[in-house]
Amino acid sequence: MDDHSWDRAVKRLETLQSRYPYGRYAQQAYMEIAYAYFKQGEPAPAIASLDRFAKQFPNSEYLDYSYYLKGLIHFNENINSISSTLFSQSPAERDPVVLRESFNAFKELVVRYPNSKYAPDARERMKFLLVTLAQHEIHIASYYLRRGAYVAAVNRAQTVLTDYPQTPQTRDALQIMVQAYSKLGLEDLKKDTQRILDTNIAKDGIKPSQSYFKERETPWWKFWEI
Repeated sequence: MDDHSWDRAVKRLETLQSRYPYGRYAQQAYMEIAYAYFKQGEPAPAIASLDRFAKQFPNSEYLDYSYYLKGLIHFNENINSISSTLFSQSPAERDPVVLRESFNAFKELVVRYPNSKYAPDARERMKFLLVTLAQHEIHIASYYLRRGAYVAAVNRAQTVLTDYPQTPQTRDALQIMVQAYSKLGLEDLKKDTQRILDTNIAKDGIKPSQSYFKERETPWWKFWEI
């Protein structure tokens, strides 16, 4: 492990597991194997090792680290797939499944172990993930709006309001709904939504032209692997 010979380390650790499955080092072996796979860029076996660990040692004192590492693996899986495209794509434009898996793992950590030393970093990553997931919905809603699928655009925008109400993307969602209602000829809904949007803009001191699809949170690349 110290020499970064991850493949050799995994083989030795798996030998340890097979020979001494209930020995004093069994729990640590699961963690080390998961970390080695993670460093090798193999998320699937890393996650599998962590899942086996949680199942076999449900009361382990290392479960907080297990959840943290699982969240980190999913988090970096998404980031690394973006970097391979020369930064041409935002996380919000990709399949959000991995992001949700990352968020769920971090959430499990902070709920079950709020005082863990890994919890503060997990909370910061959760904030980023919520914003990114909200951006994903905005990205799809804006696509529907451009294509003239106004009902679908409204539905996606409403998802942001219900699932990610504390993110800045709620303003973007409201603007999409205003435009969609206008195209659908639903003037009462348009006026009601515009009133809510104006209230939010006035409260935050943001000009209307600043609120549509504007990046407002910490850039995703600042959350590169620790």
